[in-house]
Amino acid sequence: PQELASLAWSFTKANCREPELFAALAVGAAARLGEFTPKALGETAWLKGRVYAKRLGEFAPQGLANLAWAYAAGGQPAPALFDALAAEATPRLAEFKPQEL
Repeated sequence: PQELASLAWSFTKANCREPELFAALAVGAAARLGEFTPKALGETAWLKGRVYAKRLGEFAPQGLANLAWAYAAGGQPAPALFDALAAEATPRLAEFKPQEL
């Protein structure tokens, strides 16, 4: 799964907005979702937010911040994900460093 996560992160970082590419990556990743580490999940910002909501408790504060950034920077609308991120982060605010907020 790390190779899929790295590809997704690279294309997002390069400001690539090719729905067909991300759809193909998502199909490959969905079958292996249980193998992803929280870090790798955070790099796969093209997956649907509801998938992440099930595992957000595994994310460190930096991972939560990275995931929020990746969706925002990639222009991917994900209101359900942002709601889940807010619900997970709010009770853990004391754990966050200033740059993670």
